[in-house]
Amino acid sequence: MTKVYLIPGLGADSRLFKNIQLPAGYEVVLVDWLIPTETDTLTSYSQNLVSQFSMADNSIVIGVSLGGMISVEIAKQVKLDKVILISSIKTSSEAPWYFKFFRSLPVYKAIPGKLMTYLGFLVKPMFGKMNPDDLALFKSMLQNSSPIFLKWAMRSALYWKNDVEFSNLYHIVGNKDLVFPYQNIKNPTAVIKGGTHIMIFDKAAEINVLLADILK
Repeated sequence: MTKVYLIPGLGADSRLFKNIQLPAGYEVVLVDWLIPTETDTLTSYSQNLVSQFSMADNSIVIGVSLGGMISVEIAKQVKLDKVILISSIKTSSEAPWYFKFFRSLPVYKAIPGKLMTYLGFLVKPMFGKMNPDDLALFKSMLQNSSPIFLKWAMRSALYWKNDVEFSNLYHIVGNKDLVFPYQNIKNPTAVIKGGTHIMIFDKAAEINVLLADILK
């Protein structure tokens, strides 16, 4: 049975995939974040995930946001059957303008890691409107995130460099995503109308149809 690894985004955990349903015949593996070292890059971190979760050739990886960027790095190490990105970017050229701004003015360094876990009030304006239950869940995921991981991941994402493209990569984006604007995305597989950065919650039905088509 083909394994499908689900990798969440920054500030989230495997509960992010609560509404995702894959076709029968796949073994779903929920990937939990590991605590990185100070010298880890997205490349070395992805190597640790490959080892920790025994990711092998011909498996499938689905990554959301930061998880999508890490999925690309995993694809450089493992001959995946398919790589599926949701609300993410596949190359550093697709990164939004503010990446360059925060590299030049790294204000995130001054924010204590623990404080980052309580920035849930920023979720709604940046990620998009959520129903009360989903918003409460996301705030819970953020508060349960490792402060060490959050600070490391923010910096690592900002400095990620990749220009390698894969023919077996599928890219699902939303046209209302403020974090990774779809206008920056080159040749997306599908653009979901009204999809925000957190569309994996409220647009799950559409995403499930797309995933079923990709996986068939």
